[in-house]
Amino acid sequence: MSMLSMLRLVLALSVLSCALVTSSAQTCRNQTFSNRVFTTCRDLPQLTAYLHWTYDQASGKLEIAFKHAGITSTNRWVAWAINPRNTLDPAMIGAQALVAIPQSNGSPRAYTSSIANTATQLEEGNISYPVEGLSATYQNNEVTIFATLTLPNGTTSLVHVWQDGPLSGSTPQEHSHETSHQNSKETLNLLSGSSTQATGNSRLKRRNTHGVLNAVSWGILMPTGAIIARYLKVFKSADPAWFYLHVTCQASAYIVGVSGFGTGLKLGSDSKGVQYDTHRTIGIILFCLGTLQVFALFLRLNKDHKYRVYWNAYHHFVGYATIGLSIANVFKGFNTLENYVGDRYDSWRNAYIGIIGALGAIAVLLEAYTWIIVLKRRKSENKMSHGANGVNGYGSRPQQV
Repeated sequence: MSMLSMLRLVLALSVLSCALVTSSAQTCRNQTFSNRVFTTCRDLPQLTAYLHWTYDQASGKLEIAFKHAGITSTNRWVAWAINPRNTLDPAMIGAQALVAIPQSNGSPRAYTSSIANTATQLEEGNISYPVEGLSATYQNNEVTIFATLTLPNGTTSLVHVWQDGPLSGSTPQEHSHETSHQNSKETLNLLSGSSTQATGNSRLKRRNTHGVLNAVSWGILMPTGAIIARYLKVFKSADPAWFYLHVTCQASAYIVGVSGFGTGLKLGSDSKGVQYDTHRTIGIILFCLGTLQVFALFLRLNKDHKYRVYWNAYHHFVGYATIGLSIANVFKGFNTLENYVGDRYDSWRNAYIGIIGALGAIAVLLEAYTWIIVLKRRKSENKMSHGANGVNGYGSRPQQV
């Protein structure tokens, strides 16, 4: 073997050994703790984190060590939490957290926090599990949280979530919404060590679907249908096309809107403990008003019917109320998404503002234009009436006496 070949072989073996050492250094099985030994450990799939635990099912005692690597600054918080609702979507709401905040002296502050909503700043407070021996360490850019929790009798698995985020002073701020943070959750079998991970953010996709369906139907098609009915019918050449366009637009909005309403109900039923009461209430009112409008179409009276004026008043009042509430609820929905995932939907909100602004501008221009047409038409009709009937209204001028 030549010297060059030997050098290549040595270099390859060196690279391989370095890779193996690096790989082995990143597994929980090579991690040890002074005066603590755990029966099971798991390399968590996100955020370079590891969980070690010993579980006594008879007593419900769960002793854990949660290690999070890559914390290069004391200006970050770290948390590990159990969600007693046993749901992955969303796993954060209702989670009972153990929080550690590194300090400059190397001894992190460790405390418990119950997460009630997405706007939490991880305020210190009691959690629903008895906790003993809560402490934390910060060494070699790694935060480790130690604790013993007492779980309810018969617990064999749990949903847990782990995160890290920035600090403002000593106050935890919102964590990142990158994929690694969104998927830092799983269902863990405490006995076997196996887990079920979240396969993508299916709940967020359903939220997106719900938002798009309702924004397009109630928030865009409904106002467009109203504009068609109010302004196109002024043009005699557009009759009866405007009516069929109006019905088509509003019927499409209702059908798509009912689909969006159904996805909203499903999201609500899957979100135990998460309440968006105002958004939900307005959505139910919109569904009822939209349904009333559909029934009103079947009860539409002839133009010359003596009660048609009352039908018109009802139809217009319910229609405009529906449009106003629809637009308000679309923005309420954007606020809901913002609470869930931060400001990533600002572009959606801005796009909707642009669309509604454009429809509003079109409505203002058409309002002015149609009034001009109506006033000219009335003036022309008055002239014709005046010329046909004469000064005294009987078709002839008064005779000279």
